[in-house]
Amino acid sequence: IAATQPSTNWHLKENARDHYTSKFSSKELIVRRGQAFVVTFNGIEQPEQNLTFIAETGPKPSKQAKTQATFGISSTVSKDSWSAVLQSTSSNSASISISSPANAVIGRYKLSVQSTSSGSSSPATLGTFVLLFNPWSSGDDVFMSNKAECEEYVLEEFGIIFAGNKHHINSFGWNFGQFQGDILNICLSMLDRSLNYRQDPATDVSHRNDPKYLGRVLSAMVNSNDDQGVVLGNWSGNYEGGKSPSSWTGSGEILQNWKKSGFKPVRYGQCWVFAAVLTTVLRCLGIPTRTITNFSSAHDADGNLRVDEFYDASGNHLDRGADSVWNFHVWNESWFSRSDLGPSYGGWQILDATPQEESGGIYQCGPASRNAIKEGDVDLDYDCPFVFAEVNADCMYWNYDPATGKKTLIFSQSTLIGQFISTKAVGRDDRIDVTNDYKYEEGSRKERDIFKKARKKLGLEDKFDPTAPTPKEIEQKPDISGKFKVAGPLEVGKDLNLILVIANLQSDVKSVHVNMTAWSTVYTRRPVREIWKDSISVTLSPEEEKHFPIKISYAEYQQQLTTDNMIQITALCHVEGGIQVLVQRDITLDNPTIDIQVLGEAKVNKEVDVEVVFTNPIDTEVIDCVLQVEGNDLLRGILEIDVPPLKAGEKSTTKFKLTPFETGPKHLLVNFSCDKFADIKAFKTVNVID
Repeated sequence: IAATQPSTNWHLKENARDHYTSKFSSKELIVRRGQAFVVTFNGIEQPEQNLTFIAETGPKPSKQAKTQATFGISSTVSKDSWSAVLQSTSSNSASISISSPANAVIGRYKLSVQSTSSGSSSPATLGTFVLLFNPWSSGDDVFMSNKAECEEYVLEEFGIIFAGNKHHINSFGWNFGQFQGDILNICLSMLDRSLNYRQDPATDVSHRNDPKYLGRVLSAMVNSNDDQGVVLGNWSGNYEGGKSPSSWTGSGEILQNWKKSGFKPVRYGQCWVFAAVLTTVLRCLGIPTRTITNFSSAHDADGNLRVDEFYDASGNHLDRGADSVWNFHVWNESWFSRSDLGPSYGGWQILDATPQEESGGIYQCGPASRNAIKEGDVDLDYDCPFVFAEVNADCMYWNYDPATGKKTLIFSQSTLIGQFISTKAVGRDDRIDVTNDYKYEEGSRKERDIFKKARKKLGLEDKFDPTAPTPKEIEQKPDISGKFKVAGPLEVGKDLNLILVIANLQSDVKSVHVNMTAWSTVYTRRPVREIWKDSISVTLSPEEEKHFPIKISYAEYQQQLTTDNMIQITALCHVEGGIQVLVQRDITLDNPTIDIQVLGEAKVNKEVDVEVVFTNPIDTEVIDCVLQVEGNDLLRGILEIDVPPLKAGEKSTTKFKLTPFETGPKHLLVNFSCDKFADIKAFKTVNVID
C-alpha cells in the first residue's frame, strides 16, 4: 500500500438504500448485518495484490470474542464469517463488496486494510461504520418475513399508545424518532453505560450479537434504577423538579436531555414513557418492536399469582400491601427467535422497562416468550411468572381493620385481570386487540387448566398459604348486588353524575348501610387525594332494586385531580346479617379536544401555515396556556408557544408555520396545557408532496 493514506468512498446513498437505513441523517455508513455493502478505496497501488481487511469493535477486539475479523479478498461470500469480494479495479482504486455474518456483533466498527505483499507495514485505517440487526435477512435472529411488519416495527417513527381504562380506552400519538439527529449515538452510548459493560466491557460487547441479551440489558438501562439509566419514574401525582410524565410527546427530547445533562436520569416517566423510549432504542438498532397496553394489569409483588386489595370499613381503598391492579400498563414486544428455548417459543417476546420488581438483582424484565405466557410455561427464562400474573392473576378484595389487623374476604374475581390487550395496527392508526395471543378465553376450561399448570410449576398448589381465603369465606354468597352506572358525560370541567344501583337478591327484606368514597388516583389506581364521601342507609324489599343518584361537582374534584384525570369511586355495603359487598368503578375523564388544521398544501421546503384551535369549556378563565408541537420531517426540535389566557367559553386560535423537509405521510403532534387542563393531546397526518 502506498505511503499516502487511501481515501474511502463509502457509497452512503446506495448502501443506505439497500440496507433500509436511508432515514438516518448520518455522514457515517450505517448498514445491517448478514448483507453486503460496497466500498471504493482510492490511492491503493496494485489493488489486485493481497489485501487483508480488519473489522473490529469494542474496547478489546479479539477473534475469539467475535469482535474482530480479518479477511482477505475471496471469490465468493462466506455465510458464517466476514468476507470481501472484488467488484472492479482501476489503476489505483478498487471497489469491494464486504459482507458480515448474520450473527455478527452490532455496534460501531473500525475498518482497516493491510497489504500482505509489503511485509510489515501497519494497517491503514479506512474509517468507521455502524452495523445493525437485519430483520430483512432470513439468517438473522430478528428476521421478520412480512415486509409491511418490518416497515411498521423498525422504520415507522410514529406510534399510537393506548391508555384510559377497560370501560373507556383512549389513545395518543408518540414520536419515536429513532432516526433523528444523534439518537443512534445515544443508543450506542446506552449500551456502554450499562452495568454489564462497566463490569466487563469485552464480554458485554461480545454478547451484542444476541437480541435477547440486548433487550434485557436495555430494559434495565431505560429506567434510572441501579444504573443511572435514562428515565426516573414517579407515580406520586407530584412532579415538581421535572416534567410530568403525561407532558412528553416523543422519545427524542428525553434521550437528548439525558445526553445533554451528562447522562443524569430525566425526570419523570411512567410506564408508557419507559415503553416508548425502549421502542425507540430497539427500532433504532434494528430489532422489530412495538408497545402493548394491558388493561386491568396486575402487579403481583409476591409471586403467588394473586393480587390482594384492602379496603377499610368506610370504603377507602387502602394503600397497603405491595400488590396492585393498574388501570392500564404499557410494555414492549420485540420479535426474535429463542435459540435458548426452542422454535415454538420464538416470535414476540415481552420486555418491560418500567421498574416494578427486581430480576437478577436489578430492575429489568424479559424477554419473556409470549407463547410461553399463553401456555403457562412460567418456568422458562426470563421473568415469565411476573408477566403471566400481569394478564392472569386472580383478585382478592379484603376488608381490613387497622385497629385489630383483622382482615375479612369480601370477594374474589378470576376474570378481571388482563383485558383488551392493545397495540397499533400495521400501516394504520387503529387499535388491534391481541388478548387471545396472551391467553385462552377467560372462563374457558383451557384457561383455568393453564392457570393451574402455572401455579403447579411455581410450587403454589401444595403450600399452605396463611393469607388464602378459607373455604367458608369463599362459599358465602352475597345477599345483594351493586354497580355504578354512568349518567352523563365523563369530561374534565363537567359535574360527574353516576347512579349507584343496589339490588336485593333474596326473598326477604334487607337493611343495608352504604359508605361511599371518591378519590383521585394515578393510573396505577394509587389513591392520591380524597374528593368526596357520603353514606346512606337503605331498606330493600324482597328482590327490589333501588337507584341512588350521585353527583360530584367540578368544583369538588377540580383541585384534587391528578394529570391522569382518574377518579376511583367505591361503595362498601354493610348488609345486616350478611357479608359485605364492595362496589367500585374507575372513571377516566376526557380532556376537552383541540383541533389542528393545515391551511393549504404541504410541500417540501415550502412554508405552510398550521392553526390549532382550543375552546375553553368551563366558566372560569384559564391561564398559563402553553402549546407544544413536534413532528419528524416537519420541524426540527420542539416548538413551544405561549398562548394568552382564555376567558370562560372563549376560543383561541394559535397559528404557526412549518417547512417540511421530506415527502410522504408525516405526523404532527401537539400538546396543550393550562392551569385547569393537563396535557391535551392531538395529532394530525400531513401528506407532504414534492
